[in-house]
Amino acid sequence: MSTISVSQLKHLAIFVMVVESGSFAAAARKLGTSRSRISEQVADLESVLGVRLIQRSTRQLSITPEGKEIYELARSLPKVLQDIEAINQPEIPRGRVCLTLNNDIALKHLAPVLDEFCRQYPMIQLDLMLDDERLDLIAEQIDVAIRIGFPRDDALVARVMHEERFTIFASPRYLAEQGTPSTIEQLEQHRWLTLYQASTDGIQDLVSEDKSCRIKPVNYFRCNSPLMVQQMVIDGLGLGCLLPVTVKQEIEAGDLIPVMPELTSAPLIFTLVYPSRRQVPLRVRCLIDYLLEARIFS
Repeated sequence: MSTISVSQLKHLAIFVMVVESGSFAAAARKLGTSRSRISEQVADLESVLGVRLIQRSTRQLSITPEGKEIYELARSLPKVLQDIEAINQPEIPRGRVCLTLNNDIALKHLAPVLDEFCRQYPMIQLDLMLDDERLDLIAEQIDVAIRIGFPRDDALVARVMHEERFTIFASPRYLAEQGTPSTIEQLEQHRWLTLYQASTDGIQDLVSEDKSCRIKPVNYFRCNSPLMVQQMVIDGLGLGCLLPVTVKQEIEAGDLIPVMPELTSAPLIFTLVYPSRRQVPLRVRCLIDYLLEARIFS
């Protein structure tokens, strides 16, 4: 007997349906196909196995001894295949999805839309991995990430969510005490609050009307948390380059004031990143589509 391949499992399940239905026509009606198609698939199975499973006649069909033995072994296959299909293509999106993103983006942009996501997809459960460092999606088995920039790994897919530029901000209290700078030289004399991932030496590379401008602060703090940098600027500890979208409420409330707004960083792209376009589970696809449609940075 030939070794049966995985591709023949469906044909085995169809054979079981024929036996239990009593005819090719009855099985075809249950499966929503034609009698000739069912007969052809059973014939293909017989050819692979090298044995006759069913004796055909114009009035009825009968199961051969070999067919009876194979039926007993394969009778659970239809339910097994249905269960597998239910996992791969569930009617209701369900299961766990792991999402990683920075703390500030999570608190200020993701948190406000989570309630609606839960209402739309009550059976999807989220594992939120908040980290200001980039985690390896493949090694950590993470489904989706929100990041700044495009991935270098060709195995990852990136969908654009938002474009933004860093701008210099300070609190009203800090400017009242230290004065408002109006030149590069004056900027360099102020205390700066810098993001370690963007600059390990405190230097701020900005542009003004497409011309490069490098600021070398004399006095600067370094921090690896964007959220903490934002808070220190709000608290009046110094100047800082912040993304306006992440401090929108503070700007509207007057807690932050732009300083020399003509100076900005090069454009930064927020992207939604995930490992593959192929065979994306429904639960992951639902989260991806929801985050793109929710426009969380608007």
